[in-house]
Amino acid sequence: MVNINNQLIKLWDYVLGPELWLMLGKGLLRIILIIIIAGVIIRVGEKLIGKVFKNKQHGPFRISVRREQTLKRLILNMLSYIVYFTAFIMILSTLGIEVMPLLAGAGVAGLAIGFGAQNLVRDIISGFFIIFEDQFSVGDYVETAGVEGEVEEIGLRTTKIQSWTGERNVIPNGNITQVINYSIHNGLAVVDINIPYEDDIVMAERIIEDVIAKLPEEYEEFVAIPVIHGVQSLELSHLVIRVIAETLPVYHWAGARIIRKEVKERLYKEGIDIPSPRLVMYSRNQESKKLDPDDGRKRD
Repeated sequence: MVNINNQLIKLWDYVLGPELWLMLGKGLLRIILIIIIAGVIIRVGEKLIGKVFKNKQHGPFRISVRREQTLKRLILNMLSYIVYFTAFIMILSTLGIEVMPLLAGAGVAGLAIGFGAQNLVRDIISGFFIIFEDQFSVGDYVETAGVEGEVEEIGLRTTKIQSWTGERNVIPNGNITQVINYSIHNGLAVVDINIPYEDDIVMAERIIEDVIAKLPEEYEEFVAIPVIHGVQSLELSHLVIRVIAETLPVYHWAGARIIRKEVKERLYKEGIDIPSPRLVMYSRNQESKKLDPDDGRKRD
């Protein structure tokens, strides 16, 4: 009983003594200093990375804006991960926790988990190939994995795509096996214009050619003057004239809508209407009378 009292007295003296509070104060001060230094490193790193990419645009090796945004965001994310992980390890060391045994245990556990995390490894590897092969970048309009929209963010594990209706789609990189990128090259707007058989084809083509020749001056979506490719097909009630126009990337849908609107308005003013579907009906009795060879003799 006396030993217990002595131990309690020593513990109380230690709690009230200056050594414990000095040690706690030094540890707390060191933790705060570590957090501040980590924040400063990230801020300075962001500015340095921004200057590097800015100078890159004026140097001999230039990269596109879309490529710059993707690489810049990826490097900033990696910098944050590394700095915060290092700060976390230093805080653990400050608290007196042995870091090396934890890292060794984490390595063994990670090896065991890795065998069951094949999808995660596949996503990360696919993310590296997407970024460094420049399959697509932030800001591109793509279609992949059943999703179509603008790329918001490319990470090592997932890619975020915003649909044109506003939804955000988060796709694992391992599921991105085929990509249609609409933002790399100029697009082609393909428009089929229906002309009734009763109207003059030559006059219709002349009207369409006059309309499309003015489109690049009025609309910035067009790169060059659209071209008439002639009669595409012959339908039941009309023929089809095809017009193809080169547009800026991702603007081929808008270009097609503009061509339809302008051509329709001009054709209507010139008296050429959009052909309506036709339905020809025959009476069975009328056909039998026409085909009956004795019909004339009965009339006599």
